[in-house]
Amino acid sequence: MFIRSLIFVFFLCILAASSEAQSFSFGSPKSGSSMVGADTIYDRERGFGFEPDASVKCGADGCTSDRPFYFSAKVPEGNYRVTVRFGNAVFATAPVVKAELRRLMLESFSTAPGKFVTKSFVVNVRTPVIAGSTGSVAGGDLMVKLKDREKTSEQWAWDEKLTLEFNGTQPSISSIVIEPVNVPTVFLLGDSTVCDQPGEPYASWGQMITALFGTNAAVANHAESGESLRSSFGAKRLDKVVSQIKPGDFLLIQYGHNDMKEKGEGVGAFTTYKASLKQFTQAAKAKGATVILISPMHRRTFDPTGKFITNSHGDFPEAVRQAAKEENVAFIDLNAKSKELYEAFGKEGSGVLFKEGDGTHHNAFGAFQLAKVIVQWIRDQKLPLAKYLIKDWKTFDARKPDDAKAFAVPASPAVANLKPLGS
Repeated sequence: MFIRSLIFVFFLCILAASSEAQSFSFGSPKSGSSMVGADTIYDRERGFGFEPDASVKCGADGCTSDRPFYFSAKVPEGNYRVTVRFGNAVFATAPVVKAELRRLMLESFSTAPGKFVTKSFVVNVRTPVIAGSTGSVAGGDLMVKLKDREKTSEQWAWDEKLTLEFNGTQPSISSIVIEPVNVPTVFLLGDSTVCDQPGEPYASWGQMITALFGTNAAVANHAESGESLRSSFGAKRLDKVVSQIKPGDFLLIQYGHNDMKEKGEGVGAFTTYKASLKQFTQAAKAKGATVILISPMHRRTFDPTGKFITNSHGDFPEAVRQAAKEENVAFIDLNAKSKELYEAFGKEGSGVLFKEGDGTHHNAFGAFQLAKVIVQWIRDQKLPLAKYLIKDWKTFDARKPDDAKAFAVPASPAVANLKPLGS
């Protein structure tokens, strides 16, 4: 009890941090901004700085590096609009930005020598504290029950910092402004195929879809590796989401890979799994949020001909469809669309979507293709969430996917090769 109290006090201190806008100037001082130099390494007391091993060089027009680097700023839990000025006086740049645990924010833009461009995106920052959790909602528990890996390799998803990864070709920045923003939040709940994977070569659609939203919504990914609906409920992940979700927000739910392996009397797709889906849906709807249920994508299970995907999920995709109909909420058939996607590449070619040797978990390219599948469905069905997506969207057909060789999102420095939980 004493240890729990200390932890709670620690996170209260974090939440009490300033929620005012923070402005940072890189390389040279600017009125009203905190100066950041090459030797400004993050420490909790200062509240901002580069993460260790940044290897940046700073001059009058900003800071740059020939390899990826991280910058962090201490902020309370919430949604933040981040505005960055990119460019360099001497050379061209082609930056890519990720946030927190490898959530893709910006890709596919460049600056010419002597040219600068300003870009904005929205980042969600969270802690394990469940606000208002002394009542029956969380049974008196104060925190999400984090796995050991969430306290180590995945700690950036839960800590007191907003962390930015600057990647790509010669990333160069001259200023950053981080300001609290009141926008709708798109919450995600699911398993390893949805969560923010901590290191290369694994990735999930939940950490790629962030780049496909505009600056008027935030994505809060509460999915976790190895989770089923019942284990997520036991870990208080639903409680955490319910403690924050509000009218105008959205909740996307995709489970199944681990649920189908649960055993016990009465356990099954149309019993416990479907009941839990409805429980999660009703909890979010009771708070005025909009729910979208998503069927699990296929595993890479081709038939002997090598042309067609076989169903490895049994009745679970159909149970999602039924739950969505009975609860009168939107449904995305990722199961059917992933079949089209995998078959478009074929048995051998579809390996380009997955981590090598893994038929369940995707690499960054595969995760981005699945994110596009989901966004296209949202647009095609004219769901309310569609108005928060990026405007310059090119129609995506899962039967005619992108060329993997043209995929331009570079790997993050963290090559953990840590196998996700579940299969």
